[in-house]
Amino acid sequence: MQLRVLSHYLISCTLAAGLLLASASAHAQTAKPRPIVTVDRIVAVVNTEVITERELAARVDFAFRQLRQQGTPPPPREVIERQLIERLINDRVQLQFARDIGLRVDDAELDKAMARIAEQNKITLTQLRAALQQDGVPFEKFREDIRSEITLSRLREREVAQKIVITESEIDNFIQSQQGQSGRNDELNISHILVAVPENASPEQLQTRRTRAEQALAQLKGGADFRQVAAAFSDAPEALQGGLIGWRESSRLPGLFLEALQPLRAGELSDLLRSPNGFHILKLNERRGGSAPIMVQQTRARHILIKTNELVSETEARNRLLTLKERLDNKADFAELARARSEDGSAARGGDLGWLSPGDTVPEFEQAMNALKPNEISPPVRSPFGWHLIEVLERRSQDMTREGQRLNARQALRERKTDEAYQEWVRQLRDRAYVEQRLDEKK
Repeated sequence: MQLRVLSHYLISCTLAAGLLLASASAHAQTAKPRPIVTVDRIVAVVNTEVITERELAARVDFAFRQLRQQGTPPPPREVIERQLIERLINDRVQLQFARDIGLRVDDAELDKAMARIAEQNKITLTQLRAALQQDGVPFEKFREDIRSEITLSRLREREVAQKIVITESEIDNFIQSQQGQSGRNDELNISHILVAVPENASPEQLQTRRTRAEQALAQLKGGADFRQVAAAFSDAPEALQGGLIGWRESSRLPGLFLEALQPLRAGELSDLLRSPNGFHILKLNERRGGSAPIMVQQTRARHILIKTNELVSETEARNRLLTLKERLDNKADFAELARARSEDGSAARGGDLGWLSPGDTVPEFEQAMNALKPNEISPPVRSPFGWHLIEVLERRSQDMTREGQRLNARQALRERKTDEAYQEWVRQLRDRAYVEQRLDEKK
């Protein structure tokens, strides 16, 4: 059974322990031969932690299952190994950083995530456990991998996304630019190959990566299947999905990509593109016209925020809000409690956030807010900023043709700047870490 889980999740098997040492014996010549025991080889060291061959093999096996399900001929196993060891290293560096700053996902949040996964697959948790068992995936290992995925998502939001600033002048320039005006309503279905280049790469490294990208482009121009070439060459997250990015509004694509895609017809390839991240190849699968939104559903809401830090744990912050929620259920005044207890800048306004449009708040807050009816108060909600109680005051459908254009521009700029900043942040984080890659050592 193929389960729908978090976007970057790859199922991996349990790390097996056990190093058995054969001891010498005075009667060894008469003893029966002992079976050979395979030692779980270390394929990478990341600071004080290791990545083992079995851990990598589990990811590789899952990748091959993905490719078979998609009907994509898989590249050689060693190619997939090289791609996945890099992702494992990057994930491990980020998870270590999250642990160092005290960012964690508690069991209550994880239980809710597991329930959502089961619900998305239209099965119960018991059926989810059975499906995993049938696929040979330990349920507890699955839970911990989901915990890691949530942690990585929250880390990206905390360390990168929430620090992105979009100015009004940037929005003005975006709208007035050719990119904002020409084809802003177009949607493009694209596929992508990235041959990554390390930061501060030497001329020799740069030439090696360029040659690799040129080999990929030559294969594509020779008629090779894009999906297979992407699986074999690409360092992008979507490599094992055949390089498919899917439908994107043209205004949300990097300028480098949009400029290369504009003259292409469906099925055509771009030339080799160079960016700070490496070398890119794009394929335009399909193009269609879109329509800019005119009516926007807005929500007027207020909230109470309790932040977590070294002195206030996740549990304590949540418990404080549970106490406040009980008082609110007993007719306490929300605005009064917000002014007295909220740790957000909106406290002076009784927690009032005004009218919010889609994308104005972080996804966790917006999702919880959208699930509420007017005058309904949420249970405690976790976001990268801390724990919230949210009350929806009213909703309206607003004609925001001009505002909608600016909203689209803001979201496009935020998405683009976040992606670029996140890639750079991960690269710098890895550069500061001690990483020893042993995959090339003789097995």
